Amino acid sequence: MRGALTRVRTRQHVRTLNDRFRAFAGHAANVLGSPWAFFCALVFVAVWAASGPYFAYSNAWQLVINTSTTIATFLMVFLLQSTQNRDTKAINIKLDELLRAIEGARTGLADLGDLTDEEIDKIERELVSIARKSGLDAVRLGDELRAEHSSLRRKRRSGQK
Repeated sequence: MRGALTRVRTRQHVRTLNDRFRAFAGHAANVLGSPWAFFCALVFVAVWAASGPYFAYSNAWQLVINTSTTIATFLMVFLLQSTQNRDTKAINIKLDELLRAIEGARTGLADLGDLTDEEIDKIERELVSIARKSGLDAVRLGDELRAEHSSLRRKRRSGQK
């Protein structure tokens, strides 16, 4: 019974540049997002800081950390954006499929990413209104939920619990 659960795969043996980059970006994101990568970065910074007196805190010593962190950040932006775009696309496809599978669901919501912020806000207000009319008044929705989050943020900033 493989039917619906089988993955769609091509039999193409030639890996394109996109395929190679996607595989590399996914692997790099997994490795660089690990506790070991954080530990290695922490050790690098500690060694750099400890070597300051040896190099008399020279401009070259400062340039090492500035250049290395700038290059690492620059490259990571592209890797992370690639993996995030792929994950977002996969999640949207799954949600689209769920919308199509549910009878009575508004399948027009599948392309919300193409709408303006104002159009999305209008749909949100409409759905909150529908939920309230359906007897879900006890559930805090929309503006009420945002107000609660803002209140919690203010309390955290002021040190209250």
